[in-house]
Amino acid sequence: MKKITILGSTGSVGISVLSVIKKNPFLFKVIALVANKNFLIMIKQCQQFNPDWVAMKDEKSAKILRKKIKKKNIKTQVLSGTKAICELASLKENDQVVSAIVGTAGLLPTLSAIYAGKVILLANKESLITCGDIFMKAVISNNAKILPIDSEHNAIFQSLPKSVQKNLGTSRLSENGIKSIILTASGGPFYGLKKKFLSSVTPFQTCSHPNWSMGKKVSVDSATMMNKGLEYAEARWLFNASPSEIEIIIHPQSIVHSMVQYIDGTTLAHLSIPDMKIAISYAMSWPNRINSGANSLNFKKMNNLTFSEPSFIEFPCLKLAIDAFSEGQAAMTVLNAANEVAVSAFLKLKISFNDIFKINSDTLISSSFLEPTSVEDVLEIDKRTRIIANKKIASLMISN
Repeated sequence: MKKITILGSTGSVGISVLSVIKKNPFLFKVIALVANKNFLIMIKQCQQFNPDWVAMKDEKSAKILRKKIKKKNIKTQVLSGTKAICELASLKENDQVVSAIVGTAGLLPTLSAIYAGKVILLANKESLITCGDIFMKAVISNNAKILPIDSEHNAIFQSLPKSVQKNLGTSRLSENGIKSIILTASGGPFYGLKKKFLSSVTPFQTCSHPNWSMGKKVSVDSATMMNKGLEYAEARWLFNASPSEIEIIIHPQSIVHSMVQYIDGTTLAHLSIPDMKIAISYAMSWPNRINSGANSLNFKKMNNLTFSEPSFIEFPCLKLAIDAFSEGQAAMTVLNAANEVAVSAFLKLKISFNDIFKINSDTLISSSFLEPTSVEDVLEIDKRTRIIANKKIASLMISN
């Protein structure tokens, strides 16, 4: 029985992980759960999975949770704060640590798990987007292992030879018969719509993804295809891939989640319904497979699958992310922070959809930072970038 700590248990990924555990109760034991403020969901999770430990980042939420679970006679110990979260991420008894905290708040806990030499099921994009070099070096030196649970990266992982799976981030693709990896993208809800029409789209329209059920921020990133630019950065680190070894294609049906092309002309593709539990269950049980609770594809009812090359004119944020990766870790940290600020402003109706790219681009141009050598450096760049981006937004609102 594998013992698991879930960082971000009340979010969509964390809830999916617990769903897989519920389906396979004799294979997994939850020893610790971590969340920010959502004590209502956490109470239910404590009742159902009886973890030894819980940590809430927010102290007030932790106090409320302690009172609630005491009344219900639940023996789970409740902690609070970032230090406590990092301690739970590095517990000696952890067999797997699910890194699903959203944003830069997940950096230090994930690094703590890496330093403890754990198997990390990675959903926190920022860990590699902003700290790729730092984290991958730490993975190697601490004999830790990263298994991706984002659908696209997990699809690639499933299509790789065992030799590469066992040495993720260090194996050379070309030495293992691999020509390239292909990231697929749905194109979001506005695929094919001309830029002039996008200036008036609403947050509600933007968050209405045709295939996936996602949070608001990720949904906006899907519409701008910034998410695919960030996933490009993740893939470069995870699979030790050069620019010529990664391709991005539009696949609106979201059935083919990614592909791997081999030098003999073979292409291995991962096909499934859009359900996060499939990727999560594979990482949890790797190198075996278990019942995820997801449905299988019914090929008799499938329509045509289509593929096309993304346009950088239609999706300028995608090009921005690819170029930022080439500039270095500081540029990627700036872009990630600026984009979070811009997306938040769009969701609050402060700027238009097309302004997201403008804020991202202008903030990158206005920023100049030394390459970070620690997570603390990354967090400082992130903090200062948010100030710059917010000033750009304020100026834009005045001019409009």
